[in-house]
Amino acid sequence: MGALIPRPQGAPPARECSRTGAIGVFCIGIYGTAMFDTLSDRLGDIFDSLKRRGVLKEQDVDGAMREIRVALLEADVALPVVRDFIAKVKPVALGREVLRSVTPGQMVVKIVHDELTAMLGDDTEAGVSLAATSPVPILLVGLQGSGKTTTAAKLGLRLKTRDKKKVLMASLDVYRPAAQQQLAVLGKQSEVATLPVIDGQQPVDIAKRAMQAGRLSGYDVVILDTAGRLHVDEMLMDEVAAVRAVSDPHEVLLVADAMTGQDAVNVAENFNARVGLTGIVLTRVDGDARGGAALSMRAVTGCPIKMIGVGEKLDEFEDFHPERIANRILGMGDVVSLVEKVSETVEVEQAEKLAKKLQKGEMDLNDLADQLDQVQKMGGLGSLMGMLPGVAKAQKQMAEANIDE
Repeated sequence: MGALIPRPQGAPPARECSRTGAIGVFCIGIYGTAMFDTLSDRLGDIFDSLKRRGVLKEQDVDGAMREIRVALLEADVALPVVRDFIAKVKPVALGREVLRSVTPGQMVVKIVHDELTAMLGDDTEAGVSLAATSPVPILLVGLQGSGKTTTAAKLGLRLKTRDKKKVLMASLDVYRPAAQQQLAVLGKQSEVATLPVIDGQQPVDIAKRAMQAGRLSGYDVVILDTAGRLHVDEMLMDEVAAVRAVSDPHEVLLVADAMTGQDAVNVAENFNARVGLTGIVLTRVDGDARGGAALSMRAVTGCPIKMIGVGEKLDEFEDFHPERIANRILGMGDVVSLVEKVSETVEVEQAEKLAKKLQKGEMDLNDLADQLDQVQKMGGLGSLMGMLPGVAKAQKQMAEANIDE
């Protein structure tokens, strides 16, 4: 299946992660298989009802807006964000152009899609910015247990393999037992350099040493992994502010656990007020079916969600694309991500070889096994189907039927 689509000219070659041995990055499809599932199902039912009506009346739109409001609240989206969303969508949906349109239901879907995209942010903000003088300092902040250390390793691996950057990682966590050793182990697994540990050094001194090592050894990026606390406190904020002052980071990224819901929004507000964030990294999005934190954090803090962690492996880390996410929420698929996934995974030479075999009618069971393996490397049949427009309901029925791939 996958090998029939060759990699586009100029696309990056397939690559191998040192930790997993898996080729490429295959978890873009998780966007729709876990995160936002609850919201996507509810909105799908609402819009199906609207599309069945040839003519929309004001009471139809009013009813749909009430249901959308409830759906957003159930998805754990902050109440002020929901109010603002409905306030922007409803007047446009009640406009004369919509109510008199040939396809009023589709028009309402487009209005909601556009506002969802605006709520989630701008696609140009996706990914970490490296537009600064080398070494570019990136500061990771957040609460304990949010996944900062793993995120540092994931980001380091991504910058090394995809952007071909020389990366140095440094742990500033002198409080949690073996925190610095944990980053060193992850650095070995990802083959990304880590700053040697010197016992007794304080976070500010470690940050200074990391930046100096970055300059002297010609590193492109220095990732600073700060310590976390179980809750936001003055000591944590003062320490992070001091580290920021000595390192002058180009990016200050809040690492937040998507599964903490509205608490993540409160944490983002506190860090943004005290430290000044440039972006947010959401972790464990594969375990959150509601997605309210993602929808709320961008709207409440004004900080873009730049990256998301979509699994435990070091290569399961992706840019956050608002328009693609909005498409997935509304069941429109994500063809762009599908093409990217295929281009990163499929070997052109192998695909051309198989195409010639098919033309001659010489395909055998070994070729079939290769094809099935290729589908699994791209996230499985369910992941691929989730990216196709209009297949969300069929995908759900397949999951309920427990079909063996």
